[in-house]
Amino acid sequence: MIYVDADACPVKPEILKVAERHGLEVTFVANSGLRPSRDPMIHNVIVSNAFDAADNWIAERAGAGDVVVTADVPLAVRCVATGAFVSGPTGRVFDETNIGMASAMRDLGAHLRETGESKGYNAAFSPKDRSRFLETFDRLCRRAKSLSGDAGRQA
Repeated sequence: MIYVDADACPVKPEILKVAERHGLEVTFVANSGLRPSRDPMIHNVIVSNAFDAADNWIAERAGAGDVVVTADVPLAVRCVATGAFVSGPTGRVFDETNIGMASAMRDLGAHLRETGESKGYNAAFSPKDRSRFLETFDRLCRRAKSLSGDAGRQA
């Protein structure tokens, strides 16, 4: 299963393209504004506007072998802990080797913004980011499929 933190996700079309190629189900989770799909492999979940509602929904369900797409580092931390494969929309992979540093840098950035030391501007999403995401996401989907195939052969 692929779980997408869909609020403001800039790579939804790319996710659909890669998921279709691999035959994987996709669940988009957001507070509102999801385009309906007739494809039975595409699911939309609308959650409440409560703080972190989409993150909590995804974190409660994502597990080993699932793929999660999110730019939210605290959600990535929770999903990596369950064994999910996690990518940001720029193609940045979050895993057990780098999630601690990613979390620490996020916290440092938040502190610097609170104290006025940093304006906290994010770089614009670029075509290079989209390309890097496609490559990373395809690789994670292949890994997830190989894991589920191994589990099926062992059962």
